[in-house]
Parts: sequence; C-alpha cells; structure tokens
Amino acid sequence: MQNCKRCLFVLIVAAFLFVSSIHSQKESLLIGPGDLLHVQVFDTPELDQHARVTDAGNLPLIIGGDVYVAGLTPEQAAHAVENELLKGKLLLHPKVAIGVEEYATQKVSVVGEVKAPGAYAINTPRSVLDVLTLAGGLTDFANRKVLIERRDTKQKIPYFVSNEADVALDSAVQLNPGDSVIVPKAGIVYVLGDVARPGGYTMTNNDAQITVLQLVARAGGTNHSAVPSHAKLIRKSGNAYTEEPLPLSAMQKGTRADLPLLADDIIYVPFSYMRNFGLQASGVAASVGSAAVYKF
Repeated sequence: MQNCKRCLFVLIVAAFLFVSSIHSQKESLLIGPGDLLHVQVFDTPELDQHARVTDAGNLPLIIGGDVYVAGLTPEQAAHAVENELLKGKLLLHPKVAIGVEEYATQKVSVVGEVKAPGAYAINTPRSVLDVLTLAGGLTDFANRKVLIERRDTKQKIPYFVSNEADVALDSAVQLNPGDSVIVPKAGIVYVLGDVARPGGYTMTNNDAQITVLQLVARAGGTNHSAVPSHAKLIRKSGNAYTEEPLPLSAMQKGTRADLPLLADDIIYVPFSYMRNFGLQASGVAASVGSAAVYKF
C-alpha cells in the first residue's frame, strides 16, 4: 500500500513538472487561425484533443465550448482553457498544456524593392534584417523606410533600415511566420539643365532626404555657362506642376539657407540668359521621363 502511494506521488510530481516545464518555455510565436493545436488536460485523458483554430480565432474544446486563442502564446492559451473549464465548473483544478503541432502559415512574405521578392519559410521568429537577407537585400532604388504587417492583428510597424550598423541591429523588429514586409521604392528628385550630370537621383541616403545643394553636388555642380541665380524649383501638385524661383546662386554663396527637397521635385538650372530662360514648368517636367536615374 505504501509503495502504491509512493508511485502515485511520483507520477503526480512528474506530471506537474512536465506541465510546468511546458509553461515555462520561452514562447514568442503567437497562435493564429488555422494552427493545429494539441490540448492535454492532466489526469483527464478523455479531454486530450488535436484541433485547428477556426478562422474566427477560436479553439473548439471537446467540452466547454469555444475559447478565443488567436494572438496568444501556447502558455496563455492553456491558461485561457483552464479558466473556461473552471468557469463552466467542469473541472475543479484543471491543468492544461497546449502545444502547436503545425503553424498554418510558416512563411514570411517580402515584396517590393528587394532583389528576390517572395515568400520565405521560417518556423521561429527572425529579425527583419535576416528576412531581408533571405530576399537578397535591398535594391539600389529601395526606400529604407520599410513597413511590416503582422499576420494576426494586421498591425503595421514602420522600420528604418539604417546605414549605421549599430542602429540597424539595435532597432531590428522580430518577424513571425505569416508576417509581411513591404519595401517601397525610394523617392526620386531631379536636377535638369546646365549641370554636369543632369538626371534623377534616388533618395537612398541614411536619412532618405536631400537638400538643394546636396542634389546639385551629386549632379557634379553647375557648369560655367549656367545661370544659377535664375534656377527654378518645380514641384508636383496633383496632376499639375507649380514653379517658383530658386535662389541657387545665393545658396552656393551661403547667403541663403539650403532647402530640403520632396520626392519628385525638379531643379532646373538655365544654360544662359538667352537659352531656355523662358521655359515653363510643364516643358521642364516633360523631359523628366527621359532623364537618367542615378543611385546615391
């Protein structure tokens, strides 16, 4: 009799430690619709079940009805089931363990300006930098302001892929299976007219911004025959273009402050007082389509 009690005690302790070890695991992947779960209720084997989470995010129990588990870790879901069993007075002291046997979505999608867009298999959380590496990295025309969408909550999380290694690593977001990463195209600004290398320049520097003087410098500066004092800033507004004088000569001399540019802005530097001096904004904008585009 004493041996039987001792064996029973050992079994109870072993089972308790088993359940506790499952609960104490570091669980960071969240349960989502379509995931296949294994539900175990200690000392009640008839309630052991394998069930998929419904599209509504519920886990249908053998008894006790549905329990909402989407967005929870397995440990949190186990507590939710325990509370439901207690609430329904189905068990006095329920001990539940839940494991994910199969995640419905084990891929993360990467679209946009990466070298190899597509869906990549991951079964554990991965850094956004790891996932971008799987997709071949950013293209030369990628905007460093990427957007992450969570599978379950549809929450949108911005992330900036900094050129500074420490900043990029320290701020990296963890991605879960089913999440998506969208890498948009970087903005382009144009400098046309009498400069060394007229064309479009992508805003892919570390700040994803550029000023008038920085853009002119990227284009090799103004030529000797240019008239920077009569430069123009042409800005797109809806389907039309607005034009305003740009004191480029004064900026170059340091008597006027430099100005930040917006995506699609056009700087036009006249060739001479006589040539193209009266060119309208629409005429300058029409030449943008044939302009060469350079990366920074």
